[in-house]
Parts: sequence; structure tokens; C-alpha cells
Amino acid sequence: IVATSQTLASAAGAQVLARGGSAADAAVAANIVMTVVEPMSNGIGGDLFAIVRDAKTGQIQGLNASGPAPAGLTIKLLKDAGNTEMPQFSIHSVTVPGCVRGWAELHAKYGKLPWADLFAPAIHYAEQGFPVTEIIAGHWSGAFKKLAAEPDAAPLLPNGKAPVVGQVFRNPELAAALRLIAKDGPAAFYTGPIAKALLAKSAKLGGTLSAADLSSFQAEWVKTISTTYRGWTVHEIPPNSQGLAALSMLNIMELFDLQNLDSLSARALHIQIEAQKLAYADLARYVADPRVASVPVAGLLSKDYAKRRAALVD
Repeated sequence: IVATSQTLASAAGAQVLARGGSAADAAVAANIVMTVVEPMSNGIGGDLFAIVRDAKTGQIQGLNASGPAPAGLTIKLLKDAGNTEMPQFSIHSVTVPGCVRGWAELHAKYGKLPWADLFAPAIHYAEQGFPVTEIIAGHWSGAFKKLAAEPDAAPLLPNGKAPVVGQVFRNPELAAALRLIAKDGPAAFYTGPIAKALLAKSAKLGGTLSAADLSSFQAEWVKTISTTYRGWTVHEIPPNSQGLAALSMLNIMELFDLQNLDSLSARALHIQIEAQKLAYADLARYVADPRVASVPVAGLLSKDYAKRRAALVD
């Protein structure tokens, strides 16, 4: 099964499976299509997380392909620019993109089909076009003001507007970038022509991204974190990922009799919402890059701590 938020991406992954590709091949092919068909939420400028279970050994491991802040971005630089907190809509909120390196890691370790083959569906839809679907059209419209404020966002706003449902959208510039990555691998993105374009844009906007930031980035295979929920073991990527919050929610919700409540009742919804609020409060307080911050993962995931948090649900 290949599940995504857009049928064409799911179909691309399923076709890879039908051709003898691995689950990793299918996931990468589907994800590449998502950069084309849902560009306001997915892209080669973003990050990637994956959890992989090896069918032969049963081993479960995580892949963290999320990039750090540029080395040149310091607290002093932000404060000198007048910031009292981290800017949310600024070149300074842009981290080193990890997605492409993540694709390469998944393919190198678990791929069966040729690397370039995984890009063919996405390149086709970027060049020939695809009909925009309902929910994605809504998200696109919602992102219009943010996109319109960017001087180089024209490829995502044909005729100056967000595409509407059913409109055939094309993105030949993204197709050209994907062709480069398909041909030359991640080097095209991290040291080649795409890297040069990224660095030029960052510099133009006053950013601190450097060639060393891009060329030195590597995705990291990590041991997953987990909790149990009513007999099930649930795995997530450890911090800096936000997966810990999902496990915290399960630990709290396990202490309530949700299985005997109507799932849409006020009581059931209240418990779930309060569990989410408590988990996200802990996420905002504790979760960070473990290379520079101490994250008390074991304590946050302990069942005793969950009991103390659950006692706060009124």
C-alpha cells in the first residue's frame, strides 16, 4: 500500500512496487511526486524523516534528514537585527535542506530500481501538468499572501493567482531541477548548480547559508524512540523530531477509558485535545537538537510522568 495526500503520488509509488521496486523506492518516488503536486507543503527545500522496518531482521530504525540552521546564523546576529524571538517568516528561519540527501540515503541502503527511474513520474507531471485537487487547492489559496510577497514565487502562482480545483498546473523549472538530481544525484543539489542558486538567493535576502553548510550536510540513521499503547508498540524519530509529542499523547490517553466512549463525544474529544495540549507544551519546552541541548526523553516518555500529566486533565 502507498498512502499520500494526492492520488498521483500514491499511484507513482504503487507502480514502482509493481515493477519490483522496494518499499523505500516507492516511498521516494511518491515523495518526489509530492514536491510537484503539493508544492506549498512539500519540496526539495524541506526536510525528510523516515521509519524503516527491515523485513528480514525485523529491525526498526529511523532516518533523520533534517538540516540544522546555517553555521553563520547566531543569536547575536538575530538580536543585532532587532529580533527578540526567532522570526517565523524570514530567510533566517530557513534551515539547510535535508530532503534530497534523505532520498539518497533511503535509496542507497534499500533501493532496488535505478535512482533516475524514481524521478520519472514527478518530472512528467511537472512538465506536462496535472489537475489540482480539492484540499491542495484550498491549501494553495491559503498560502497565497505568503507566496505573493516573495519576488520569485511566480512559478507557483500562474497568472498571479493560486491554482483552482481542476486547473492543470505545470512547473517546468522544478522539472529541470529534478532532472539534474536524477542525472547527477544529490551532488547536483548540495554542490552543483542548484546549490549555487540556493546560495545566491540566500545572500540576496541577507541570509547566512554557506557552501559549507550544504556540502557538509549528511542524513543520520538513528535508533527510534517508542512507547506502548494498550499492547501496541509505537515508534517515532527521536528529537530534534517532534515525534516524542505523539508518544506522550498516547501515554496520557492510555490512562482514560477511551475505548468505551463514543469517539465523537465531547468527553472523548476533550481527553484527546487536553492530551495534545500537554504533549505540545512539553514539546515546546524540551524538544531541541540533542547535539546542543539536553532533552530528557526517558523522563518525558515514562508512564509515571504520564500519570502526573493526565492528572491535570480537568
